[in-house]
Amino acid sequence: MKFEYSGGTIVYTYKEGKRVYLLLKSRGRGGYWGFPKGHVEAKESMEATAIRETREESGLRVRLVPYFRRETKYIFTKNRVKVSKSVVFFLARLPTPIKPRIQKKEIQASAWMELEKAMKAVPFDDIRSMIKEADDYVNKIEMMDRLNAEYAALPDKMKAWDLSRKLVKGDGPLDADIMIVGQAPGRNEDLQGRPFIGISGRLLDNMFRIAGLRRNRLYITSVVQFFPPENRMPSDEEIEACKGFLQSQIEIIKPKVVVTLGSLSGRVVAQVEDIMQNHGRVAHKDGITYFSTIHPAAAVRLKKNVPIIEEDFRKLKTLVKTGQRPSSP
Repeated sequence: MKFEYSGGTIVYTYKEGKRVYLLLKSRGRGGYWGFPKGHVEAKESMEATAIRETREESGLRVRLVPYFRRETKYIFTKNRVKVSKSVVFFLARLPTPIKPRIQKKEIQASAWMELEKAMKAVPFDDIRSMIKEADDYVNKIEMMDRLNAEYAALPDKMKAWDLSRKLVKGDGPLDADIMIVGQAPGRNEDLQGRPFIGISGRLLDNMFRIAGLRRNRLYITSVVQFFPPENRMPSDEEIEACKGFLQSQIEIIKPKVVVTLGSLSGRVVAQVEDIMQNHGRVAHKDGITYFSTIHPAAAVRLKKNVPIIEEDFRKLKTLVKTGQRPSSP
């Protein structure tokens, strides 16, 4: 068995207000419509391959949308040798529907197609499913962009605003199975615009490793997404003003598991009172499993809390791996 690896892109843009996708048609009697893709070269990342192949096949220079990644595998025979093929596709957006310039002789035509037409043109079930998943993901991007724009305008709508005026957006794939909810951004997060990147974030990364989780497959956010001065606790009024935006994020992402970090997140999101007495608690509501643990900052401040959060994330690993409810403390 021979193994081959390729990278490609699902490129979309808007034409006359309608979302369209780039498809290329291969030459020959068996020519079919598909996405730009090609073999991974030596010491080349899959992402770099996808960008290069798109440029070489269509003349288009694209930037990949963060986090979207889909893989398909199939087996075929070439020169009497079985080949196991793995192709990873990424998502890319163009500002305008530029006409492709076909660069390779094996490509005979190109077209921008709306979703339904693209689904009919592509002959393979796995690629059709991928187009639909990409379209669903773009819908999530647009919903989250609108939500973040409304959220970022919140300081101008409230009479008294004592938080930072810079929204620290949630970070991660918009189709994540697991969502992490903290309290509020810290100073580092406020400066760099990303959640959990300071000391607490580094400890949280260690907890992800304990749970067998990859940060780039998690969506990370907070109850309040504006930095409270001097890292104070957000007020009830501030929490109430932000709570609806968090709920909207949950509705967009539709995670299977929501992990709350700390007393504030546990209380607001999962109705957990006294987190030190109820850490490791599991609850189920509206098809979502809620898992509550202490905040990483509590383990940074007091080393005796480190074993507590480590044990909770081991329980989370069991929950995620088996779908079974771990024992409560």
